[in-house]
Amino acid sequence: MATPSGLIRALHRGTLGQNMRVDRIFSGIQPTGTPHLGNYLGAIQNWVNLQEKCSSVLYSIMDMHSLTMPKEPAVLRQNILDTTAAILACGIDPKKCFLFRQSLVPEHAELAWILGCLTNVPRLLRLPQWKMKRASQNREGTVGLLTYPVLQAADILLYKSTRVPVGEDQVLHLELAQDIAQQFNKKYGEFFPVPKAILSTTKKIKSLRDPAVKMSKSDPQKLATVNIADSPDEIVLKFRKAVTDFTSEVTYDPTARPGVSNLVSIHAAVTGLSIKEVLHQATGLDTAHYKMVVAESVIQKFAPIRNEIKKLQEDKSHLIKVLEDGAEKAKELAAPIYQEIRRLVGFQ
Repeated sequence: MATPSGLIRALHRGTLGQNMRVDRIFSGIQPTGTPHLGNYLGAIQNWVNLQEKCSSVLYSIMDMHSLTMPKEPAVLRQNILDTTAAILACGIDPKKCFLFRQSLVPEHAELAWILGCLTNVPRLLRLPQWKMKRASQNREGTVGLLTYPVLQAADILLYKSTRVPVGEDQVLHLELAQDIAQQFNKKYGEFFPVPKAILSTTKKIKSLRDPAVKMSKSDPQKLATVNIADSPDEIVLKFRKAVTDFTSEVTYDPTARPGVSNLVSIHAAVTGLSIKEVLHQATGLDTAHYKMVVAESVIQKFAPIRNEIKKLQEDKSHLIKVLEDGAEKAKELAAPIYQEIRRLVGFQ
């Protein structure tokens, strides 16, 4: 296996092994503390698989993005460490990917300014996340909230990433990054690859209390969201209180029966079975009993992860070092790319 420096040089050239072109994957997660079930099934589980399949993978703790919503500094610091512990416990291996904290690589913000100068405001105003999150800020909204999709584009393009794992709600932001890459290439010559989406095959996990909306860490209803570090008792309670309907049979129909269908999706995702297979297992069960079957599957899935999170959280210095080491590798990869960007735009 190549040394880290030799590997990074190969990644710069876009080659590895026998002169094969390398796909480069970039993805990130906001540090909201311990991730929830939807984060795990929709993103982190896929990250673990991708690090095994691709030779150039970067995963970032997006602490700069987290400032778009009010955060206390002490809470943010702890959330960064808790998120890091959680994704390591889930199987992310810093030997197989670059795991780093976004703000430790200043080129992200610098490139965002350059790309922002190529992006028109009306395009940003049309993005649904701006409209939704602005409403939560008394319809005022900050410049950071408006322009964070440009920073997302910079996150991706800084490393000449070619593939980006995204959920359905981020597709429009990736399309913006694609358009910005093409705009840059049109103005300054072919430079950025146009990144393509890797869409999750997992059904979007919905709130246990309102299956019309996705599961979210910010949901004010505590029983709506299952965190991967929840105790078995907490998981059982949340699934027992999950909203379903008045039909006792377990079926899958997301339109007519969103609550029960959400449980079926969760069951299939945590067991690795198909929807058809879990429905077969649920034959003869009413929804009340089926909720406990799903809860037990989630408990079994997360038990080793929960134990590993606790161990990692006890070693704060290790978590900090993982992020710092990853940032050094990311900087080494980004530096020559960003220097060429500086030359192209006329900064040097």
